[in-house]
Amino acid sequence: MNIGLILVITFFTLHLIFKEQEFHEIIRDLKGADPLWILSGACAAVLFVAGEASIIHYMLRVLDQKTSFLKCLKYSFVGFIFSYITPSSTGGQPMQMYHMKKDKIKIGYSTLIMLLITIAYKSVLVIMALGFLIFNFDVIRLHAGDMKWLIVLGFGMNLSFIAALLLIFIKPIWARALGIKAVYLLTKMRIMKKKNKEKYTEKLIRICDTYAMGADYIKRNLSVVFNVFLITAVQRIFLFSITWIVYRAYGLNSTRFIDILTIQIMIGVAVEMLPLPGAAGISEGCFLLAFTEIFGTELVKPALLISRGLTYYLILILGAVVTLTVHIINIKKEKKQNE
Repeated sequence: MNIGLILVITFFTLHLIFKEQEFHEIIRDLKGADPLWILSGACAAVLFVAGEASIIHYMLRVLDQKTSFLKCLKYSFVGFIFSYITPSSTGGQPMQMYHMKKDKIKIGYSTLIMLLITIAYKSVLVIMALGFLIFNFDVIRLHAGDMKWLIVLGFGMNLSFIAALLLIFIKPIWARALGIKAVYLLTKMRIMKKKNKEKYTEKLIRICDTYAMGADYIKRNLSVVFNVFLITAVQRIFLFSITWIVYRAYGLNSTRFIDILTIQIMIGVAVEMLPLPGAAGISEGCFLLAFTEIFGTELVKPALLISRGLTYYLILILGAVVTLTVHIINIKKEKKQNE
């Protein structure tokens, strides 16, 4: 259903963007990009996924779990496809933990790893965005000013999410109590069914307890946390630099790399927490708002297609291939075991 929703939103978004252009004109504009630069963009997209695989591999080694990098790359691709097709990227990590469990990795370890990745992924985005907001504000005001309220909303949602995790770390008993009260209120308001109250309460307690254990580990291993944040920063830069790569693919060079990176990070802040699978529709709209002046009216639309194709659809397709392959292999293994 989520994939169907993404396809519908994408269809209508592209229809609105390209309704005044003939198909052969779109193809002509796409062909105008240098293939070598586009290949570089594809490599950057794969390195972005490999960045998370590196974190998983590193954390498993720290926890004395011998797992190959290829398996970690599998977890990463599986995570991204389910993140990309679920609202607010909520579906990826449960599937990663499921596949880790299949490979005999303890649920406690996988939970800790996913928790640390989540904190680093969101925190690095906010830290980078705040840094650029301070030191490159003129560029943001000039090119991203039209989506300022989306950026403010994005900062609010990301900071609230990080604050909630920190509350669980610092005061797990408080977090648990607040969560139980929230479940009670939702039940009373009939937003949540009464029969599900106990189930959600137990799940909430389990999550808080698990996060509290993860917090203890993080407090005792700050050097590991620093390394994860560092790898995440590099991983994020690979993704956000793809727009600059597309910019260079069209032979453009008047805008600095740091300025394009700044704008793309602001778009990331604005759209990543929105409850839309893959932030479909809104991502394209923000790209057009922010980059029309930089790419020019003739090139901004094909640049959008290529950039979105590399940062989203390429990863989605590769993730689907990896996930399907893993699923087929698992089915064959189970059949052999049952024979």
